[in-house]
Amino acid sequence: MKKSNYTPKPDGQSAEDRALSTFAELMIEKISNLQSDWKKPWFSPQAAQMPMNLSGRNYNGMNSVVLMLMQEKNGWQTSRYATFDRIVSMNFTKGKDGKSVPAVDADGNKLPHVGINKGEKSTPVMLTTFTCVNQETKERIKYDDYRQMSQEERAKYAVYPKLQVYNVFNLDQTNLKEARPEVYQKFLDEAEGRRYESSEGMRDFPALDAMIEKDLYVCPIKPTHGDDAYYSISRDEIVIPEKSQFIDGESFYSNLLHEMSHASGSESRLNRLKPGQSFGSEAYGREELVAELTAALVSSQYGMEKHVKSDSAAYLKSWLNSLHQDPQFIKTTLMDVKRSASFIGQRLDAVNQRLERDGWEADFSDIRTKNKEFTPMFNNEGKRVNPAALQQEPVQEKPVAQEQKEEIAAKNVERPRFHR
Repeated sequence: MKKSNYTPKPDGQSAEDRALSTFAELMIEKISNLQSDWKKPWFSPQAAQMPMNLSGRNYNGMNSVVLMLMQEKNGWQTSRYATFDRIVSMNFTKGKDGKSVPAVDADGNKLPHVGINKGEKSTPVMLTTFTCVNQETKERIKYDDYRQMSQEERAKYAVYPKLQVYNVFNLDQTNLKEARPEVYQKFLDEAEGRRYESSEGMRDFPALDAMIEKDLYVCPIKPTHGDDAYYSISRDEIVIPEKSQFIDGESFYSNLLHEMSHASGSESRLNRLKPGQSFGSEAYGREELVAELTAALVSSQYGMEKHVKSDSAAYLKSWLNSLHQDPQFIKTTLMDVKRSASFIGQRLDAVNQRLERDGWEADFSDIRTKNKEFTPMFNNEGKRVNPAALQQEPVQEKPVAQEQKEEIAAKNVERPRFHR
């Protein structure tokens, strides 16, 4: 991918500043729309598709939010994105001598040129890369090699994160539909397939069901007949109403993912939940946004819609104020969404792969052990952390007042109002 230049422009803004401004504008527009009608899902069925590059690799959580919002706003039909250089490269192939030659069809005829449509503007995405340097020898190694090391070996290295900005275009911003209709149709069919899955509404989610029944998440998940869904900091457990109490499985799982995001933020994990984050506070409201966006992203990945939780809807105004007033609010929030969605997604993928390979009676003991022994590699500022520093006394949970029930977002029916 071609990275943007970090040199400040005449307006005084760096590429990162401009990207964050774009992100904030999109979030302000989305939350403003939700404020006027919070029964809408975070991502419409059309946009509820995980964005990918041309190679089929998903964008990370932070970039997924931005690209899905752009897709919804502009009505793009595909969920594939590419840089300018990558799109231009579709016009060439490698010759026998390794040099680029014009792309041709099976009969040897030169293929029509693929390019960006006139007047189209790119969308910025952010990529964090890591430089790993031996503190004694100053030798540099690849981050993938660093990740394979033991904790003792890692202690010899300093890890420096670097945020880079890239610019991408959706395929609907190109002439691919006209120039290569068969290629465009392949991506369109791919998007339609996921859209159909989302519109159906998912009633069963085997990987999450296994996590509940077989204790495969980082903390216990306890379905309990009642009206409350919450993550208890002091007990380190999730309580959620029984699945039968929800209008459908989609509602049950999306609410559970919200609470799983809270659990990922404990001090012993991703370290978002801090002492003093009392119910109704600004910090508590921000954590609610992280959990909402995390649940919406993970839900979208598995073909589900995520509606705004009723107690989260109370924070819509404060989220808008923070987006308008604090330039760093969108950056830190979306970075936390990225970490939280990745945290949950990796564990769901591990369980799902085991289920597909060995079935419901599979041996999950290794997955269970790894989850319980999880230690974060980086703190919220991207700095390497000392695992010993994370062994702290549990934070006492503050009581949360029971609030009046109200109508819930999805499908114009009533279901329990939850609080954390």
